[in-house]
Amino acid sequence: MGTVKDGEEMMLKKRNEELEKALKESKQREEKMKSELQRAWERLQVAEEAEERLCSQLGELEAEAVSHARDCHARILSLMNELSQAHNLLHLHPVTN
Repeated sequence: MGTVKDGEEMMLKKRNEELEKALKESKQREEKMKSELQRAWERLQVAEEAEERLCSQLGELEAEAVSHARDCHARILSLMNELSQAHNLLHLHPVTN
């Protein structure tokens, strides 16, 4: 009977070692996944901050573009007015040779 008990004890000891090994591996995988999750979270934070900066820069560029377009439009209107005045002057006072 001692041999049977010894055999059962050895099986339980072996099973316990297997479970402890599996637990250790599981904890290692968990730590690895936590670490990977942390790195992914940090990359996400960096990406979100970059997106905010880009959106801000885009807004500034859009405002500059609108301002530039208004300036160009005003300059075109001014040049059209000058051209019209010059055209009218030429009709009123034709150049003769």
